[in-house]
Amino acid sequence: MRFRHRDGSLVHLAYCTNVHQAEDLDGVLAQLARFGEPVRERLGVDRLGLGLWLARPVAAELTADPGAVSSLRKELAARGLEVVTLNGFPYQGFHDPVVKHKVYRPDWSTPERTQYTLDLARLLAELMPDDAVRGSVSTLPLGWRTEWRDDRGQLALLAEGLAKGDRPVRVAFEPEPGCVIETTTQAATLLSDVDKEWLGVCLDTCHLAVGFEEPAAALARLEAAGLDVVKLQASAALEADSPKDPATRKALESFVEPRFLHQSNEGAPPGADDLDEALAGGLPGEAPWRVHFHVPLHADPAPPLTSTRPVLAGTLAELFGGASARTDHVEVETYTWQVLPDAPADDAGLVAGIAAELDWTRRSLIALGLEEVSE
Repeated sequence: MRFRHRDGSLVHLAYCTNVHQAEDLDGVLAQLARFGEPVRERLGVDRLGLGLWLARPVAAELTADPGAVSSLRKELAARGLEVVTLNGFPYQGFHDPVVKHKVYRPDWSTPERTQYTLDLARLLAELMPDDAVRGSVSTLPLGWRTEWRDDRGQLALLAEGLAKGDRPVRVAFEPEPGCVIETTTQAATLLSDVDKEWLGVCLDTCHLAVGFEEPAAALARLEAAGLDVVKLQASAALEADSPKDPATRKALESFVEPRFLHQSNEGAPPGADDLDEALAGGLPGEAPWRVHFHVPLHADPAPPLTSTRPVLAGTLAELFGGASARTDHVEVETYTWQVLPDAPADDAGLVAGIAAELDWTRRSLIALGLEEVSE
């Protein structure tokens, strides 16, 4: 979906396909028919944006076969789908039974991460619609803090490679709890010397909330550092106002699951690296908890839990409520649908849920004065 800001700029809204399991090209093509097109039809729009996740094997397959890239672009167009952004955070295996810390490997001290990201940028340049101003690729915030070798030499190579592209594609580092860059303060410091023409920040509002950061202050901090919000990931975290309450603890226990890492904070970080650790005494429970568990944007979890949707709403207002849009790529990224305690029972349930999230975001943008653009 596309929207026109009052400053005349075009804002793209997509949903991220890392919610779907597909690590070969056939799987990616199948998900367009199985989910992408049905979501578009449910929303009643002519064009729907996808933030494609192309795992390393898919990216390698497409890079080696230009004809396959052309086929993918034609398939997207035929189903009323467009791609201006890719999620390059997970390298592969994102739907393994246990992911946890593996999602941060390889990190940004390795040439493997650089090559993968440059491959994605080249593929995106070919997949983008002709009228797209630019593309974006989101990526991990250097690495997990205890595994990082403090080597940022690959970032210069990344910027050099992006500058050689046929069309402009920028890479956005995504602050996340527990990582080398987990807050906008760390982003402003650790990314101060990067080539800001090509590199910037992906602001994930779930992560922002788990860090107990206020949207206005966070955005001002990035702006002062000269770091653009290349991409916004619209997401909401799980929140527990009274974590010592037995009913609240029981509700939180239902969100403990083996696949993904669910970093938890009680106020500003540091916190617990996973929800089960927090519940086992890793956090004192004297103040509200926020948990890195992406929950649906349009509906609160069952009481007594809530979500950090107000942080998302505040961020949207800061980015789009003024005279100028402060980013032009918005990606709904609830990748946790299948591990929710009340996970959708079938494809139809997942399609309905994704469509409802996109509709909530669409209505939020329109309420801020953006005009939806139809074909």
